[in-house]
Amino acid sequence: MIELTQEQRQELENPEPRARDPQTNETYVLVRSEVYERMKALLNDELPDAGALMNEVMAEDDANDPYLESYQRYAKEGP
Repeated sequence: MIELTQEQRQELENPEPRARDPQTNETYVLVRSEVYERMKALLNDELPDAGALMNEVMAEDDANDPYLESYQRYAKEGP
């Protein structure tokens, strides 16, 4: 972990403190660790499980596929 300089501490007094990496020119928004943890928890609660979402999409697609049964039969019987 780095320690803040006086310039960085002053930047934290702004409503949306930002930092720029001079090597990459990337900009970062600085937030207190408590705020970050709350945001992370909210995002984890709201983001669906990717596998479950994929299964749901595939089930909908399969339900509307008139050729699905023939694909499945071909896979079982082989060429």
